[in-house]
Amino acid sequence: MSAADDARAIYRRIAPFYDILDGSFERKRYAPIRGTLFDGLTGRILDAGVGTGRNIPYYPAGAEVVGIDLSQAMLVQARARRDALGSAVPLAAMDVLRTGFADSSFDAVVASFVFCVLRPDRQQAALEELGRIVKPGGEIRLLDYTWSKQPWRRFVMGLWAPWVRWAYGAGFDREPQRHVEPAGLVLAESRFLIDDVVRYVVARRP
Repeated sequence: MSAADDARAIYRRIAPFYDILDGSFERKRYAPIRGTLFDGLTGRILDAGVGTGRNIPYYPAGAEVVGIDLSQAMLVQARARRDALGSAVPLAAMDVLRTGFADSSFDAVVASFVFCVLRPDRQQAALEELGRIVKPGGEIRLLDYTWSKQPWRRFVMGLWAPWVRWAYGAGFDREPQRHVEPAGLVLAESRFLIDDVVRYVVARRP
């Protein structure tokens, strides 16, 4: 079974319960920072790894946003949220490593907690693909987890790590910012938004 098939199987299992399992984290951690991904963005935007559609309320007014996800099961949840919000954003099943979009199709790309699900050997390839479909000068904005350097926080994350790996196929060790420049992109920004655990990364296509 391929890595993509593994991910589909994981999210097929968890999709109906995803928002419940993630609910407290969403309210306390993620919702307050999701808007950062979209601040100042205009034009055509790709929400890569749209999941259950948690970013939809934060899409900029007047922007043309497209959402993609590898998992059809997660897209079922995203479509329900989209419809409940009265949004018309198109949602499609696509792999971030092979989207099928033409070169320079988007003014910007955002991806929230997507790269922690990609294996380390797929990080650079995913950034290369997103860099291909964003216009020159366009930004790729990421939110993702990283291991804390604080001993107690790192210990707690270590207790969570097996569950995170089983439930989401995710890890805290991916650090996509390390792959930005090897992917031919410029690292424009890298900073923490939650403790030293959730990092905001901005990569720019030259």
